[in-house]
Amino acid sequence: MLAVLALVRRFPLLALALAVSSIGDVLLDLDPKGLFVAGLSAFLAAHLIYTVLFVRAWSRFRWAVIPVLLYALGFSIWLAPRLGSLTIPVTLYICVITAMASTAICSRLPRWVPIGAVLFLASDSLLATAKFAGTFPLRDYLVWGTYYAAQFSIATGVLLSYNKPQDTMRVRSVGRP
Repeated sequence: MLAVLALVRRFPLLALALAVSSIGDVLLDLDPKGLFVAGLSAFLAAHLIYTVLFVRAWSRFRWAVIPVLLYALGFSIWLAPRLGSLTIPVTLYICVITAMASTAICSRLPRWVPIGAVLFLASDSLLATAKFAGTFPLRDYLVWGTYYAAQFSIATGVLLSYNKPQDTMRVRSVGRP
């Protein structure tokens, strides 16, 4: 629904990122083990699209990026010994989702967008923890809750940030015709 709303509101990059994320959801739901790399690739593509969207709304470096980078580094170091043959794709994915969260934080988009990006990082960290280190209580609720909140926050932040006439210049720089 969010992808359709973004498309109707003429935000093609946002619509594409949301749609590609939905493809990742379907792939991981159909066969979590057999289609894991395909699902991961779909989400990697979605994060690359989000990163392009956020870079187009770049504002300036913000120090709030540092904890995100440190977290991603620490999580990667902790997770690495458990990855086996998936070390390269998962490490690449962590780099891309970290870039997405970092560019969201440094964008001039409303705070809902970086909050959503960090929630996405949290959701995927929980998912990776469950997959590679062992499941934990309330796993599904925590993963899906943070994931839905992430997508909703990002989409809402982008869509609502351009309702004011004075935002016309920013609209063009973020993907609206």
